Amino acid sequence: MKRILDITFKDLIELTRNRMTFLFLLIMPIAFTLLFGLAFSGVGKAPEDPRLPVGFINHDNSAISQELTNLLKGSTVFRLVEDPKTTPADLQQQVADKDLAAAILIPAGYSDAALSEAPIQLTVILDTSTVSGTAIQGDILAATNRLMDAIRTAQIVSEVSGDPSVFGSALSETLAAWQNPPIRVADTSAAPAEAQPGSSSNAFSHTSPAMMLQFAIAGLLTAAQVLVSERKSRCLQRILTTATSRAQILLGHYLGIVILLLAQFLLLILFGQLILKLDYLRQAGATLLVALTAALCIGAFGLLIGVLSKSEEQAIMFSLIPMFILSALGGAWVPLEITGTTFSTIGHLSPVAWALDGFENIIARGLGFGSALVPAASLAGYAVLFFLLAVWRFRRSEER
Repeated sequence: MKRILDITFKDLIELTRNRMTFLFLLIMPIAFTLLFGLAFSGVGKAPEDPRLPVGFINHDNSAISQELTNLLKGSTVFRLVEDPKTTPADLQQQVADKDLAAAILIPAGYSDAALSEAPIQLTVILDTSTVSGTAIQGDILAATNRLMDAIRTAQIVSEVSGDPSVFGSALSETLAAWQNPPIRVADTSAAPAEAQPGSSSNAFSHTSPAMMLQFAIAGLLTAAQVLVSERKSRCLQRILTTATSRAQILLGHYLGIVILLLAQFLLLILFGQLILKLDYLRQAGATLLVALTAALCIGAFGLLIGVLSKSEEQAIMFSLIPMFILSALGGAWVPLEITGTTFSTIGHLSPVAWALDGFENIIARGLGFGSALVPAASLAGYAVLFFLLAVWRFRRSEER
């Protein structure tokens, strides 16, 4: 055990002295997490109302005009912009300047006229030659027609009952009935999954673990170079002449890589928890399990790269090319949730996909400890596979 720890300690000293180690394992993951998170998610921006702005003045201020106002506010095409200081001339100028898509003015006496046989028309300022103007006009007509139909229905109810006082309640009930029609068409083809308690919409919930894993693979470059330089300087051959076995040499190098990766994960998890406000520690045990198995998997892959590489150029190639392939395939750049089923299935051939599933189940989907077990088991399986391949390749290379 002492020989294994000696090799581990030696590797850690060499790796921590190399500035490239901190560049790949800490600086670049943080930089790219912030870059992609801020660029693609609109962090810090309040959600904007996509509806067209329409100026609005109500000179009637009656119960009926208020009902019309409520109907107009329910439009999916436009939103009402009300300012007590705005005059009709101001609205006309704002529409002309394109500051408003249209303007609506409810004239005084609108309520009394609506109850008679000659209702007063609304004053509407818009350009019907445009698509937006036509859409706004259609929604205004729909709202006014709905109100007039409800008024006629309420009048009939009050006349039949012989009690004029029921008009107000009949009008409200009629308008409310529009919100609950007897027949409703619902699109259930793409119903969203119900959010779990503790789920998060934090913009960094994907980019933080994605960049952490991507640059963990890139950071294997420095770990692989340790093995390459050890072989080139014939230090490895000298070690083999001692009582140190091949298994102890591999385990010592492997343990050094795993400790370095685990330290990287823990530091970036703390950065995500404290700075990015991601709740990694909501299920601390699950987060640690995923981080540990991811470190074991990537560490075994780094050991394999070091064994396969015969030169520093090969170490660079064998580290960076898999980083791009495994990261892209595993959803580090584009979440697999928004890709097709086929691509998502293929993407899970990459251990990056399983590690992302584990982290995102905790910080984004709000799931419990059990959600980390399958990703962790998959990562552990990859770790065993890569380690056995490294052992096999190391034995063959030393026998030659």
